[in-house]
Amino acid sequence: MLWQLFISFLKIGSFTFGGGYAMVPLIEREVIEKKGWVAREDFIDLLTLAQSAPGPIALNTAVFVGYRTCGLAGALSALMGIVLPSFSIILLVAIFFADIRDNTVVDAAFKAMRPAVVALIVAPIVGLAKSMNRWLWIVSAVVALAIWHLGFSPVYLLVAGAAAGILWSIYTVQRGGRR
Repeated sequence: MLWQLFISFLKIGSFTFGGGYAMVPLIEREVIEKKGWVAREDFIDLLTLAQSAPGPIALNTAVFVGYRTCGLAGALSALMGIVLPSFSIILLVAIFFADIRDNTVVDAAFKAMRPAVVALIVAPIVGLAKSMNRWLWIVSAVVALAIWHLGFSPVYLLVAGAAAGILWSIYTVQRGGRR
């Protein structure tokens, strides 16, 4: 199982351009649909936790999925798989960057990848939005407006959201309801 985790995240890390958010749909497809390691609802929880934790979202998601499936060894295996390709590529780029930084072909290739990267970032947002009810849409819109137009810090809004979620959970448990 550790080897499967490593290989799965190595593939994801090797063939994804655009950063962590671009990796999310590939991680989701791999761990939910192909491997069945995590239920969709649990993945959304892991993704929320990964977004809240410091560090890159893809790395955090890999660690949480690995930990969920195989404990600490699984977390390390998934971490190594997702980090190794990027580390290797960055190392090669750092070694040879001086030779290619002014290359028009390389510049054109990066510019051509931008629309695909945007699509890879938007896809998980749309996928997650489909599972939200009307009130969560309203809360999301209010939070987005508070960040963009009022200049609120996302950190404070995350803390407030976590506190509200904890209070709501305590409230529903005390009422004898389901969370």
